[in-house]
Amino acid sequence: MKSSRKIHAVILAGATIGALALAGCSGGGGSNADGEVVLELVQSGDANQGGGYAMLADKYFEETGVRVNVVEVPNSDVRTRLRTAAQANDLPALAAAPATDPAWTERLLDLTDIFDEAGIIEPLSVADPTDDKVKAIPTTLTAVGMFINKSLWDQAGVTYPTSLDESWTWDEYVTKATQVVDATDAEYGAVMDASAHRLRALLYEFGSEGVTEQSDGTWALDKKGAEALEYFKGMHDSGFMPASVWGAGDDPSATFKSGRVAGYMSGVWQIADFQANITDFEWLSVPLPQESVRATNYGAASWIVAFDGTGVEKETLDFVKWMYTEENYRAYCELSGCLPSIDGLEVTYGDDAYAFDLYNAEIAASPAISAVQTTDGVRFGYEGKSLDSEPLKDETVKYLNGEQTLEQTVENIDAATTAMLSD
Repeated sequence: MKSSRKIHAVILAGATIGALALAGCSGGGGSNADGEVVLELVQSGDANQGGGYAMLADKYFEETGVRVNVVEVPNSDVRTRLRTAAQANDLPALAAAPATDPAWTERLLDLTDIFDEAGIIEPLSVADPTDDKVKAIPTTLTAVGMFINKSLWDQAGVTYPTSLDESWTWDEYVTKATQVVDATDAEYGAVMDASAHRLRALLYEFGSEGVTEQSDGTWALDKKGAEALEYFKGMHDSGFMPASVWGAGDDPSATFKSGRVAGYMSGVWQIADFQANITDFEWLSVPLPQESVRATNYGAASWIVAFDGTGVEKETLDFVKWMYTEENYRAYCELSGCLPSIDGLEVTYGDDAYAFDLYNAEIAASPAISAVQTTDGVRFGYEGKSLDSEPLKDETVKYLNGEQTLEQTVENIDAATTAMLSD
């Protein structure tokens, strides 16, 4: 592979290697005291989604005698963990990473054959432009969606759509949710995760393409995106949304679980948590509001990547291939409550199957732009670039807090994104 990539990312050269040393076997794997082959898998969120990787690891050990050591780290730390490991030449056998990274893209194993055999959906196909090989496979699909506190809406006698045969605009949602607040003890009409992932869905619903590359190589937010940000601020300024979530970092999930919020714009990954932890009221997945466009924001929840130079490359590829067979991958999705990234794979969810069907329908009805966020992250890594912060989110927070105008916000989003991603 070419070694002349221009690296735009800050690689955290001053990080303390000892403090972040990887657990388990060094160099990604090897043999333990009992002579077993051990593969290290670094990921985040496994326990929160039913322990899917842990289940696969147990099953794989029973079938092959190869032990997979699942190392769970906070999602916000995965990027730093892998960069630090790359610097120390101590990468794990494989990881579920949020994107590829210039710090280690040249250490990736070729997963093209596994990708093709598994039948991953085409929108999530991203090949390395230097050699046209696929080196990152989506774990599962993730998508933005809307949850409501069904108990509050029913108590207020306010109707809501339940399938894509029905629809509502954002104005209609705000009107109806305000009626719910006025008729019950709810405090807010809606809450949204403080995430660029969720915010992009809102932009797409207003007909925006988001922040995109221009013909001169700069990056810019379009006019419809600015209109969506203005609408978003209006929902905060009116008190319809709690200012403390985006403005001060309050937990939106806890805010919704309090039972005092009419709706929550989050995503499919919440279903397993809500099933286990919401007992004081009924919740329901409903269609996202739209403005001019029906759209969600979807993509890979994370990407399976496997590393060269660990001494267990063959065993790692064998495990990844085994993981993406229909039987094993279906079991993972069913246990974890995930949408499959394998085209046409039927998954039985049992409880709340309607919600997964609704997410799949939202994805199918969305424009092509709705799929680019996570694939862009992989492509940027191959190109030696890294979006280490989210100007869209960071500058929107300043706008919501009254620190700058809408015009200044758009200018800052454009300038910061261009600085990170332009050649």
